[in-house]
Amino acid sequence: MDVPHITTTPPGPRARLIIDRDRQTVSGSYPRGAPLVMARGAGAVVEDVDGNLYLDCCAGVAAACTGHSHPDVVDAITQQAQRFLHASTDYYHEPQVSLGELVAQIVPLDGSPRTFFSNSGTEAVEAAIKLARYHTRRPNIIAFLGSFHGRTLGALSLTSSKSVQRRGFGPMVPGVFHAPYANPYRCPVRVSADDCAAHCLAYIDQQILVHLTSPDEVAAIVLEPIQGEGGYVVPPASFVQGLARMAKQHGMLLIVDEVQSGMGRTGKMFAVEHYGVKPDVVVMAKGIASGLPMGLTVASDTVMDWPVGAHSNTFGGNPVACAAAIATIKLVRERLMANAADVGAFLMNKLEALAARYEIIGDIRGKGLMIGIELVRDRATKERATSERDALVMAAFRRGLLILPAGQNTVRLSPPLVLTRQEASIAVELLDASFAEIIR
Repeated sequence: MDVPHITTTPPGPRARLIIDRDRQTVSGSYPRGAPLVMARGAGAVVEDVDGNLYLDCCAGVAAACTGHSHPDVVDAITQQAQRFLHASTDYYHEPQVSLGELVAQIVPLDGSPRTFFSNSGTEAVEAAIKLARYHTRRPNIIAFLGSFHGRTLGALSLTSSKSVQRRGFGPMVPGVFHAPYANPYRCPVRVSADDCAAHCLAYIDQQILVHLTSPDEVAAIVLEPIQGEGGYVVPPASFVQGLARMAKQHGMLLIVDEVQSGMGRTGKMFAVEHYGVKPDVVVMAKGIASGLPMGLTVASDTVMDWPVGAHSNTFGGNPVACAAAIATIKLVRERLMANAADVGAFLMNKLEALAARYEIIGDIRGKGLMIGIELVRDRATKERATSERDALVMAAFRRGLLILPAGQNTVRLSPPLVLTRQEASIAVELLDASFAEIIR
């Protein structure tokens, strides 16, 4: 699908009809970001049911990492679907074994990796919680403010990006303690960017582990190497490295949630690799199967020591999803990870130039094609530009650019990893026009 430029007049009559039907039959809990009704997609371009074209810079919340309907992935799905669609976990099948072998090659773990297969990121986090408690025989977990780990009750107990996600569902699973996440731009413990990591680590060591739980009762520290829903926050390397040392010192597991940041998105296969840290457990989903439902919880064989029957599910490791994941990993390793690094650096440079023109841009941060733009009303006070952020998302949508909010006042760019430099330039042009609209 060639896109020399993007033109839209959303939503059209067919889109409005489908949206009206949706409102009558579908749960109102879904946070619909814009009135887009997708008809098809190719690469980084989406077409709606009325023929409007959009440049996709959200990729289904970073899930469509190989782009929409990549022919290699479609071919792998088709071939497997013609063989068989489902085999329960009571039996073996080769696609699951082959995927497990591939994951063992790419995951940054010591030892011999083992994979538990599920259907989503939140299920993968649930498995990690259970595994950590089983392996360590300890009850408690440390997570971080601003985190997002899913919406099922265990994962939700770790999640703290928005109160609406937790409101009305309490009490949460006990034994979870939230610590400040080192944000260099907006440090939660109100110190300088240079001192933020050390003070956030000290809060865990001198407050949580002294006043709330003893270290020998903590099973795991659960960390997003780059916060996703919390605002695409990139912490200092010293923060992640300090957490790894703390976990090792006290016999805790370090669990990294790579659901949004993994699969080559940051220019490395996993974001934690930017910090030179090897965790004990890696959780992934979203991009692993190019948008098909899949979640993976990966640990060494010495950590994944639970017995037969301790944890299982019906659809985990679905053969069609496994086939898609195998094709996805091949594409990411061969060229898409490198493309994310290259186009991501190109896009960051373009956005930095944009920031020089618009005072509302307070911070631009990210790695690879995982980029956040934080909006402020005043660069000195860093007052959050919340309504302006929401207006920017809709202004971009009207121009044919799909972006999503993150945190309270940040927009995220998480396009398919097939995004080209030309498409990145178009995205910046559309953002430029959108900024000009909302600040006039």
